[in-house]
Amino acid sequence: MFQHTIRLYQSAYRGLPPSVWLLAGVMFINRCGTMVLPFLTLYLTQYLHFSVAQAGIIMAVYGMGAFVGTFIGGRLTDRFGFYYIQLFSLLFGGFWLILLQFVTNFYALCGCVFTFTLLGDSFRPANQAAIAYYSDIGTRTRAFSLNRLAINLGWAIGGGIGGWLASIQYNLLFWTDGLTCLLAGVVLWLFLPVPHQTTPANLAPSEPATLKTTSPQDSPYRDKLFIAFVLCAALYLAVFMQLFSIVPLFFREILQMKESAIGFIMALNGLIIVVVEMALVYSLEQQNHSKIRLIMIGITFTSLAYLSLAFANLHWFGSQSAALLFILLATVGEMMSMPFIQAFSVERSRPATRGQYIALYSMGTALAQTTAPAFGSQMVASFGFSTHWITASIICMLASGGFWLVGRQLQQAGRPTSR
Repeated sequence: MFQHTIRLYQSAYRGLPPSVWLLAGVMFINRCGTMVLPFLTLYLTQYLHFSVAQAGIIMAVYGMGAFVGTFIGGRLTDRFGFYYIQLFSLLFGGFWLILLQFVTNFYALCGCVFTFTLLGDSFRPANQAAIAYYSDIGTRTRAFSLNRLAINLGWAIGGGIGGWLASIQYNLLFWTDGLTCLLAGVVLWLFLPVPHQTTPANLAPSEPATLKTTSPQDSPYRDKLFIAFVLCAALYLAVFMQLFSIVPLFFREILQMKESAIGFIMALNGLIIVVVEMALVYSLEQQNHSKIRLIMIGITFTSLAYLSLAFANLHWFGSQSAALLFILLATVGEMMSMPFIQAFSVERSRPATRGQYIALYSMGTALAQTTAPAFGSQMVASFGFSTHWITASIICMLASGGFWLVGRQLQQAGRPTSR
């Protein structure tokens, strides 16, 4: 059994190109400093003394900037290539994060947060296009999983340190996040060679040039099934992203957890993903499961996670146990859904418009970022946390049903859902 597990992990990491590992390293450095976002709601309410509703508006503005930024980033990636878009985004984001701590006026903060995500989130489609460029069909899902591993390992480190820094002084979060972002940009500039892109910006070497032929299906905005897929993903992500806004507030105000304990619980999510996800994804791929089916299973786990929060304040539930149960269920749901949502988005596209396909998916993610804090804060203010968590659980199941319909349409159209 032990030897089988070792072989499974070896196979999961074998065959990934060096550039994919380098991109994962850049992402790891960047995410080690990701401390502002998970503690932003607490920073706004506890340090700047904004109301929950005001904090929700700022978080919604954050998502609006990301929505527009990913659209622009996708267009620029297809036109100029992923390398320079990534580099600019990392360097700009680093400088802007350091400056953001000095802005305390509500309206000025809204404008600065919007600008930060408008230009900073152009990194998303460029980074995913780079992963697609350096991987092939056989390694693509694992390449995305490796990138997520780097994100979550950095998240685990950053979340743990961030909780400790927040307990000392919130401004330290902005300095650490900004400097690691700048460091990631420098590493990308020094070690990742500029690709010679005589072909379209995201045409992987293993993909034939005949795919450059354009057709209506090449545009993601004419691909009705993909639009439906993105809407279902956005519905699911709007619930999942409560993890970064309303959940920390719930842990602090209702479960009475300290910032350091919240940081540890958030870090546990990343640690589990680091240890388990790559082997899990490889094992599931070897069994040739449908991506849509795996996504649906993952969303069901997420639904159960948020449902558990509705009963977290019962006397037979300790605060630590309730938080731990939520993180375990949410993490399983994330591992079962996220890598396959990303891989599907890339495989649905053509190389010549891959940046736009990834951008449309990222816009769905940004839409979720916009609606999650606004919806969550208003629900909590009007109906309380328990009603909000039950509603979130129901929304998850609606998203799962939507994915089931998309899967049915794909089968009827003769398009594969498992590769």
